[in-house]
Amino acid sequence: MQRRIMLTIAYDGTNLHGWQIQPGAVTVESVLNRELSALLKEEIHVIGASRTDAGVHAEGAVCVFDTGSRIPGDKFSFALNQSLPPDIRVLSSKEVPDSFHPRRAKCRKTYRYSIWNDTFPLPTNRLYTHWVHGALDLSAMRRAADYLIGEHDFKSFCNVRSQAESTVRTIYDIDIRKEGKQIDILITGNGFLYNMIRIIAGTLIEIGQGKYAPEKTEAMLLAERREEAGQTAPAKGLCLMGYEWL
Repeated sequence: MQRRIMLTIAYDGTNLHGWQIQPGAVTVESVLNRELSALLKEEIHVIGASRTDAGVHAEGAVCVFDTGSRIPGDKFSFALNQSLPPDIRVLSSKEVPDSFHPRRAKCRKTYRYSIWNDTFPLPTNRLYTHWVHGALDLSAMRRAADYLIGEHDFKSFCNVRSQAESTVRTIYDIDIRKEGKQIDILITGNGFLYNMIRIIAGTLIEIGQGKYAPEKTEAMLLAERREEAGQTAPAKGLCLMGYEWL
């Protein structure tokens, strides 16, 4: 009898080539498939809720897999962590209904983009934050972010190589916080396009630097052209925080 197991995973994406399997590359998906197959003595293929790019981190990524194993659902995390490399850890595991599919289930996804805003970068967090020197106008960034909340066509904030059938998405909330020299942009939505969070972060940074007025964000949305929005911020500042299933 097959059972469906859900894993919640954290990983340091620095030395990983993203989530999705790629020939000759170490990815989160390939490592999980390999270690689960070895553990359970059956061929396992995980299904991820999202596909992060190379260098992107996660604290609450989710995937499912089907297995005939009788291991209790909450024990898979303990068994699997024995063999996983140190940059990938299963934080929790549980059995879910066979009908649950993480890419089709309605949810709220939250990502965090972290910026180190100081004269010089800090070596100890260089792998997890994007260094920006020069003061950023947080008030302007927050006013700009307000234009992005709601349901919009985010074609201007999407990599041109995206294969999405629709570029319409809903952003529920954007929270910009500062603690010391670190600025975190937390974005919650129903789904995100290829590079969408990094383009939003890059655009908000440029608005914080005074390159654009906050009101320009509305025109960027309406233009529906990638070149109208700001730069794509580096992958290392991005972290998938988690999901709220609806």
